Amino acid sequence: MDKKNTKEISKFLSLVLRHSPQTIQLILDENGWAKVDELIEQCNKYQKVIDIELLQYVVENNDKKRFAFNDDKTKIRASQGHSIVVELELDEVIPTDLLFHGTVERFLDAIAKEGLQKMERQHLHLSKDKETAIKVGSRRGKPVILTVKAKEMHDDGFKFYLSENKVWLTDHVPAKYIEF
Repeated sequence: MDKKNTKEISKFLSLVLRHSPQTIQLILDENGWAKVDELIEQCNKYQKVIDIELLQYVVENNDKKRFAFNDDKTKIRASQGHSIVVELELDEVIPTDLLFHGTVERFLDAIAKEGLQKMERQHLHLSKDKETAIKVGSRRGKPVILTVKAKEMHDDGFKFYLSENKVWLTDHVPAKYIEF
């Protein structure tokens, strides 16, 4: 498989399965699932040539495991990161004591005042380890890693979820739970 092509397809799948299915006139159900045959057909109509083998390769080899098939591989969805409303059917989970968030320095003043916000996404994303948070923060520049007192938050009534690809999700982290 052509690595450049699979990276491009992965980015395109992120667009249509997380943010903008209407880009290719794709229909997602309330849980974010798209029918695989419809996804392939619509991608091909819009000059994103894929077949089932390429789709399986992208899902299996995506380093962040962003996508998942249902059990019989007739449906596909993004595991998390949606800016559109979908119900991922995640169960509430008790988090570890600490979780991490990667950001950059220019956002620190706002975070100190308002905490961490989910912005346009359905959930705020947190990492179980600093290494992952560094990768996330590096996308926007020199990373700054924040430590979130997740267990304390949970004990105070905040809900946490763990996506299929092991990204921790919550709605908001007030500044008092963040170690800068």
